[in-house]
This record gives sequence, structure tokens and C-alpha cells, in this order.
Amino acid sequence: MKAMSPGVVDFLFRQLVAGEPPEDMQWRREGTVLGEQQPGAELARRLAEADLESLTPVELFDYVRAAQRLGAWADRLREAAVAQYCASETPAKPGRHSDASA
Repeated sequence: MKAMSPGVVDFLFRQLVAGEPPEDMQWRREGTVLGEQQPGAELARRLAEADLESLTPVELFDYVRAAQRLGAWADRLREAAVAQYCASETPAKPGRHSDASA
């Protein structure tokens, strides 16, 4: 098992002493928390910019769940594009343009 960073240990200790939950509740007051962010470009940006070493165990769990939602969203986009490609009457071959002026 990997050890938590000193910053995370310090945060969790301060939360324990203060009788607060082991997560950063300030995030909830500042905007959409990662676990509630809708799949899309903003979620992808937030996941890419997150510092995994500084996340608490609860935040890390939310990160993993958000990454799973983003992956499922991307799979649905891909499936829709494949269905559209397969449904077209004269699909363009990869690397060739299908317009009549060529």
C-alpha cells in the first residue's frame, strides 16, 4: 500500500481534531465537485490537471468514478460515430474525400 503524502496526512489530522469529515468541504462551496461534474471537456480538463498525490482517499475515489464516467461518455460518442459511418449509403474510404468536385 502506498503511503499518503505529508500534506494529506496533515489535512486529515486537522480534520479529525476539528471533528470535521475527512474531505475538503470548501470544494462544495466553490463550485461543482469532481464527483458531480458532467462528462465532457471540462471534466477531462479537471482530471488531467488534478494532482493525484494531494487527493484524500475520498477525493481519489471520486476521481476514479469521474474518470469512469468520462470513459463511458467517450465510448458512447465513438459508438454513435461508428453507427453514423455504417449507416451512410456511400461511406468515404479513409484518406479519401467524398465530395463530387474532386
